[in-house]
Amino acid sequence: MKILLLNDSFPPLIDGVANVVLNYASILTGMGAEVMVVTPSNPDAVDDYPFEVVRYKSMDTTKLVGYRAGFPFDANALERLEAFQPDIIHVHCPIISLMLARVLRQLTGAPIVFTYHTKFDIEVHKYINSRFLQDGAIHLLADNISSCDEVWAVSRGAGENLHSLGYNGPFYIMENGVDLPKARAKEDAVSEINRTYEIPEGIPVFLFVGRMQWYKGNRITLDALRGVADAGHDYRMIFVGDGADLAEMKTYTDELSLSDKVIFTGAIRDREVLQAFYTRADLFLFPSTFDTNGIVVREAAACGLGSLLVRGSCAAEGITHLENGVLVEENPTSMRDALLDLMKKPGEFCRIGENAGNQIYIPWSKSVALAYERYWVICQYADRGECQTPENFSENFFEMFADFYTSMAKLRELHRDIITLRQEFRDRIEEHLEDHPLRRLKDDLQDRIDGHLEENPLIQKIRDHIHKDRRE
Repeated sequence: MKILLLNDSFPPLIDGVANVVLNYASILTGMGAEVMVVTPSNPDAVDDYPFEVVRYKSMDTTKLVGYRAGFPFDANALERLEAFQPDIIHVHCPIISLMLARVLRQLTGAPIVFTYHTKFDIEVHKYINSRFLQDGAIHLLADNISSCDEVWAVSRGAGENLHSLGYNGPFYIMENGVDLPKARAKEDAVSEINRTYEIPEGIPVFLFVGRMQWYKGNRITLDALRGVADAGHDYRMIFVGDGADLAEMKTYTDELSLSDKVIFTGAIRDREVLQAFYTRADLFLFPSTFDTNGIVVREAAACGLGSLLVRGSCAAEGITHLENGVLVEENPTSMRDALLDLMKKPGEFCRIGENAGNQIYIPWSKSVALAYERYWVICQYADRGECQTPENFSENFFEMFADFYTSMAKLRELHRDIITLRQEFRDRIEEHLEDHPLRRLKDDLQDRIDGHLEENPLIQKIRDHIHKDRRE
């Protein structure tokens, strides 16, 4: 099967969805599929993967939105992608990548499956201030998603959020996996963390891994930990990651007088080191209502670490309170009380973590295998003509653009043919003249003229004079 994977981010730019696409591409390639990743160009990219990466034109908008914005109508990229003739197009971002996918569907006939990873209404509200423009952007987003042949959501909560945006179609739940093996880190790796960050023995360690941004719920965490400290308990809280709000979070930690208990490590990309952090911690604190799946919760479970989550959040799906996780309300008091109760009986940390590993851990190999099976079903629907592309203005636009691109591609091919024919004509003329009597006469006359000039005394004097002037 030939599979196109499209996303607006991909390494060297690292985020949760970029990591998803990387794992899909790697595992599908290992399963024997022919995979091509399609993403905006990046001057820092080194694409030494076992699969092909096609990068299309982009502009640097990292300071504005955190990643590069691609131009989905890049003719050179479209030519390569059309030639690939994919069986299925899997899109992981509903904006630029999905626009490109819709053009490719018109060109190749391949069905589109889209995975909804992120609550884009929050992203829209973060970057657009005007309510009118917010509503317009969300409407366009929903219209774009509605054009897909099948829609996947990484959790039921993610699908419900998608419906709240105006998407009225069905969705299929396809959970993400994790790339950490189900195992705890080696003891020496854990001891190294204790030494590096001077963590005393015998106190609980709490952990957060992810982007340092307030919408992840970290203000709730810090306020709750202030309450735990006020109750007379010692602990260490480790924040692993980087992000736009890191400086503010450090300042707020100082204001709460928690600097002696809270550690900010910055971004850690070494997966073995990250595994050691998960192993060292007693509880993973993730009070985020933004995340649609919470991959880090399952990463923690892989290392036998349970998580504290907001009741009713997407990340809390599959969690039973005090069985394989801890559920709290979305406020500092509820989190503080839950932590104080658990600290009275520290053995609960281990029991909850072990249950999490047995009940909610999903490796990427299993997740992608399920997706691959579903690809075949979608392709069968498409072959039988059961994938219905909607008839609306936006789809007509992409159809018109595909027709325009096809016409331009034919013109480019005609231009290349004309250049080739012109060169062939020149080569034949040169070949024909090579043995022509006039060609030999011209060459003979040129040799005689050159010889005469070499023997002429006047020419020699002029040359000597020129050389003399140059020396002086």
